[in-house]
Amino acid sequence: MSNEIRDIFDRIAPVYDQLNDWLSLGQHRIWKEMTVKWSAVKPGDTCLDLCCGSGDLTFRLARYAGVTGKVYGVDFSCNLLTVAKERCHKYYPQASITWLEADVLNLPFDDNQFDAITMGYGLRNVKDIPLSLQEIYRVLKPGGKAAILDFHKPSNAILRTFQQWYLDNLVVPLATNLGVKEEYAYISPSLDRFPIGQEQVRIAQKIGFVNTIHYPISNDMMGVLVVNK
Repeated sequence: MSNEIRDIFDRIAPVYDQLNDWLSLGQHRIWKEMTVKWSAVKPGDTCLDLCCGSGDLTFRLARYAGVTGKVYGVDFSCNLLTVAKERCHKYYPQASITWLEADVLNLPFDDNQFDAITMGYGLRNVKDIPLSLQEIYRVLKPGGKAAILDFHKPSNAILRTFQQWYLDNLVVPLATNLGVKEEYAYISPSLDRFPIGQEQVRIAQKIGFVNTIHYPISNDMMGVLVVNK
């Protein structure tokens, strides 16, 4: 990820959770719960949450992995990691979570280390999507599963038009009111560059993932790529 994108996430850290709740009418919690379930995490697993942000998916992984599990939350934004650590101390003090500032294109982990991996709203922002998926493949154990949640461009023209209206007329004005207009205006152009679900599946299959599927959610405006090693 570029320094520019990292700076964006550092700046939005104070209002990140508030904006997510408002912009999705709380629905992002459901999407994240679905993502963690699709990762097939189970008690005792060693888990990794990439682009962990303020920790929503990380905390969910920790809940499923239980006291015998081990969870790592990785992000390149030190400000968001600070928020995640504060939330963890306040709401999830019993969770066994290790927080790391690192680059998802060069993960500081050994091969075949994780049973389950999640990533929320990160794949769209990496400089090299195939390399990011390659790193996920490398650190997953054989038989392990990853679930990757992100925005998705709908195939239906009416839904695409609604999505653009939503971004232009709700997301950007709300972000503007909170003083982070530029930080949220980038979503629309990043979505234009982001491969649609079936293209994501093809990239993952070329890397070597099996049983690869992209699940459209929220009227195809979001999606979860689920891959097995």
